[in-house]
Amino acid sequence: MSTQAPSQASRQIVWPSVITVISAAILIGAEVFGAAFAGGWALAILVPPEALYLPFTQETWAHLVQAVLFGIGVVIMVAFIRGAQRVEPFTRRG
Repeated sequence: MSTQAPSQASRQIVWPSVITVISAAILIGAEVFGAAFAGGWALAILVPPEALYLPFTQETWAHLVQAVLFGIGVVIMVAFIRGAQRVEPFTRRG
């Protein structure tokens, strides 16, 4: 009986896949976070805090709405990166 552990196959990074996914993430991230910033500002103007009986100033309310939409954008970007990694694997067995 052998006491040696089975050798692990080395993994190599597939740089073209990594660069493609990162490039797409930068492009899509700019759109998602730009939309979160502009959408938060627009929604804060359309629905002022006084209409919801909230004790915030207009500026604070706009920042809160933008933060919520920014958080949603982070979730979208994480989902995109995970999905893209399934299609374009970052590593392969060498």
